[in-house]
Amino acid sequence: MSSTVWIIFGAAVLTYITRIGGHLILSQFARVHYRVEAGLNAVPAAVLTTLVAPAAFNAGWKEFVTMVICTLAAFRIGIIPLCIFGGVLIVLLRQYMPF
Repeated sequence: MSSTVWIIFGAAVLTYITRIGGHLILSQFARVHYRVEAGLNAVPAAVLTTLVAPAAFNAGWKEFVTMVICTLAAFRIGIIPLCIFGGVLIVLLRQYMPF
């Protein structure tokens, strides 16, 4: 097998170990401390922020406008239509706004 296959396999194994490791550690406790639970509940928002914030402020105005519009639209539509809407919007802005 090529080295690329081994790298992919190794990354998959390490990803699985890190994901299952947290579950195995927390399952050893009868009750999780409320601060730990609050921290774990904050992880999805923190991850989303680390993905969206650099793209919002380092990309061009088209990407920023798309994120603002999608943020407002998120209060009205579901996640799948929102993803489709955002994808179509950024494609249209990039295609038809050359500046």
